Amino acid sequence: MKAIAGKARELFSFWRELVARRLVNKLILLFTGVIVLVVASLNFISYQMLEKESVGNSIDSTTNNLLLVGRNLEDYLKGIEQMSLPQIGYDEITYAIMHESEDYSSKMYVENYLRNMFYSRSDLEAIYLYVVEKQKYYAITRENYNITVRTGTNTVIAEQPWYAKAMADPSNQAYQSLSGPEAEADSGYAAEIQRASFMAYHRVLRSIKTRKPQAVLSFYYNASVKDEIMKDIPFSEGQHLLYLSPDNEPFELDDEAFYTELRDAGVLQKLGGGEGMAGQAGQNKQNEQTEQIEQAGASSGPFTWVQGEQKYLIIYNVAQKSGWKLIKPIPYSQIYEAATKTRNLNYAIGVLFLLLAVILVSLMSSAITKPLKKLSRQMSRFSAGSFDAEAEVKGRDEIAYLSRHFNLMVRRTNELINERYKMKLAENHAILKALEAEINPHFLYNALQAISTKALKHQTYDVADMIDALALTFRYCISGKDIVFAREELKHIERYMALQTARFGARLQVVYEWEEALMELEIPKLSVQTLVENAIKHGLEKVTSTVTIGIRASLQEDGTALIAVQDDGPGFTADRLGQVEASLRREWGQRESDNIGLVNLYTRLKLLYGEEAELLIKSDQAGTELAMRLPRRGGNGL
Repeated sequence: MKAIAGKARELFSFWRELVARRLVNKLILLFTGVIVLVVASLNFISYQMLEKESVGNSIDSTTNNLLLVGRNLEDYLKGIEQMSLPQIGYDEITYAIMHESEDYSSKMYVENYLRNMFYSRSDLEAIYLYVVEKQKYYAITRENYNITVRTGTNTVIAEQPWYAKAMADPSNQAYQSLSGPEAEADSGYAAEIQRASFMAYHRVLRSIKTRKPQAVLSFYYNASVKDEIMKDIPFSEGQHLLYLSPDNEPFELDDEAFYTELRDAGVLQKLGGGEGMAGQAGQNKQNEQTEQIEQAGASSGPFTWVQGEQKYLIIYNVAQKSGWKLIKPIPYSQIYEAATKTRNLNYAIGVLFLLLAVILVSLMSSAITKPLKKLSRQMSRFSAGSFDAEAEVKGRDEIAYLSRHFNLMVRRTNELINERYKMKLAENHAILKALEAEINPHFLYNALQAISTKALKHQTYDVADMIDALALTFRYCISGKDIVFAREELKHIERYMALQTARFGARLQVVYEWEEALMELEIPKLSVQTLVENAIKHGLEKVTSTVTIGIRASLQEDGTALIAVQDDGPGFTADRLGQVEASLRREWGQRESDNIGLVNLYTRLKLLYGEEAELLIKSDQAGTELAMRLPRRGGNGL
């Protein structure tokens, strides 16, 4: 078992991998599964409907047929009963029977009476008149060439079961079956007559005064009339047909063994009387056989009997007055035969259509997946470095949409590669130009050093100090660092303010208030100079009076550092202040050129510190304050 389970798992894994490997296999499996599900469902539903319809048709047709045949058989039995009773002269026949031994005319009356009855029907094999007290009988049969009436004695008639039954019957009659499994045991008259007949009818003739039995009329009938009536019942191989008396004695059997099984299973006891048709259902298990009776109707009607592996639909008719039963068990296999053939035909047609559908699905799936396969191949080439891998575009479906956008991506990628290549060339060219340009600042710085030396030789110390400050300022500006310590920026501001003091003289006053704890704060290079330049440009240059510029740095409660440059110049108007603040929020290409310093500083702060940094502007008639709010972390740690 483990080996089989292992093989099954390997086979399942193989098919799962095969299906998962290609999209076309998934589509084929999907559509095939849908088709199989639809075909199987339709076949199952149609088969169930055909089964029910077949059972219903069989019940309706067979029930009506049995009803009509049962009525004809009932009329046939009524005719037999009516013939057995003397229609005219009951007293004469009983008188003749009592005096037949001593009166010749009475004997001839009896014989003529028997001949008249015998010639009245074509299905009579024999008629016996048994005189009870004398144990004598008169017989007329077809075995005699001249059809004469014979007489004889029989001492065993009174011991026969049919005799006792007829004597005990309130209607003074009894039917005797000569075709059942126990017919030989009921012999009383000639055995050859019994073999030629299927049924015997016995009528007791009693004295009107004393009600004592005087004679018994026995009629032996062949099956000609009965067969003529019952031939109207359709009958095929595998089916059975039974004609039973009210006490379930068989008068017509096609299979004695089947009758015995029905009787032993208790099925015959389940049949009740009713108008035209009646029945009930139950269950019975007997003699270790699997037999079951299932009720088909609520109170009457056909029912199902299960015998081993065979299942029968029992349809029957019970005569309303006499209680005779006409039973026809039909195997369900025959009832379902048409439905089974239809189902098998549907399965064959379904398999044919399934094969055609698989072929069509395979073709359609290939047509759908072929562009995807081509697109996948071009993507593989593109991922391998072939940037000319454009896919073929056909139609307007989603695959064509993907192909067009893939081609657009390939072209954009080629364009970006070309642009990147050009930018790389331009970058290399710019580096060369920058290396060449480095010569000019160094040359200028060396030239300023030479001029300073010349000024010292001529003892013009103020000029030498200015040239030295300018040289150091220029050297600080061209240094490669973007982030500097606050103390370095302050030294640069001192040299820068020394040059501005030489320009403006005593009108420029500078005040420093920088907390010692913030001397090692890393800030953007030239950030404080930008604020100072704005104070000089918009404060000192606008007036002729003295202007004090305050440079201070303090640590805030939230842990940030606030660096502010304040002047007591004329300040900004409200409209101008709004324009400056608005220029900081515009895109780079839309910003005003006269505020380029502040815009540049604002952009650098946002790039270095993000939203944690702020550039604040306050201005009124008392002056202007520009402040930077920075987080306390290194510039490289942004």
